[in-house]
Amino acid sequence: MDSKTLTAKMGDKVKIEYTGTLDDGTVFDSNVEDGNLLEFEIGGGQVIKGFDDAILGMKEGEEKQFSISPAEAYGEHDPTLIQKVPREIFPSDAELTPGLLFEAGLPTGEKVPAIITVIEEKIVSVDLNHPLAGKRLNFKIKLSSVTSS
Repeated sequence: MDSKTLTAKMGDKVKIEYTGTLDDGTVFDSNVEDGNLLEFEIGGGQVIKGFDDAILGMKEGEEKQFSISPAEAYGEHDPTLIQKVPREIFPSDAELTPGLLFEAGLPTGEKVPAIITVIEEKIVSVDLNHPLAGKRLNFKIKLSSVTSS
């Protein structure tokens, strides 16, 4: 079979080049400059659902632009995930500023990205939503290769 006719389908391994932007044009992620192609299995749960869906049916070498709604990406911003925590749980020498991204440890042992939103004398407000929650994600991709399952 001529490799040019390979079309991406569920279970295939693909390699892609991509640039992800927000609606205001801010680039939040890209592998175009470093040349490290993103490799994953379609439907394998390694990328957000909207990304898997967009790859299906593409042919090797094809380029595409698409947007993913918050529901198909990292979900809507959940105000209940903004928590107030004691300042003392942070290292005493930590320079805390609003907007600071750090890894928070959950009681389960899992680590999740968190952002400091407000700093008071003894209390720090921390947003445990994914930094891209509530945002529409825009992608420009190029499917470099498809390996059939």
